[in-house]
Amino acid sequence: MRKRTKGRKLNRKRDQREALMQSLAEALVKYERIETTQARAKALRPYIEKWITKSRKGTMHTQRMLRRNFTEETTAKLLNEIGPRFKDRPGGYTRIVKRGRRAGDAAPRSIIEFVE
Repeated sequence: MRKRTKGRKLNRKRDQREALMQSLAEALVKYERIETTQARAKALRPYIEKWITKSRKGTMHTQRMLRRNFTEETTAKLLNEIGPRFKDRPGGYTRIVKRGRRAGDAAPRSIIEFVE
């Protein structure tokens, strides 16, 4: 029987999933818009929105948490650009736009980007 489990496994083990989410989040912060599969975009949305909410505070503890999980460039961009941009917004920092299917395996593609 299917239970209410949180998150998606994406057919990967835990450490591979964490590395995938981290690299997708790095790319999204760097380029502010990436194209990926729909399942990955839906899995990335809650992951990155939690980090943006934390980066809005800008405390020393938040900076250390961000540095532990992201590179220096990404941390600086989250704290200096993206966090202040969403200071007055109570959530919903990203949008997912559906694209067509991929030519090779017909996987549904999506664009995930920051709002505004």
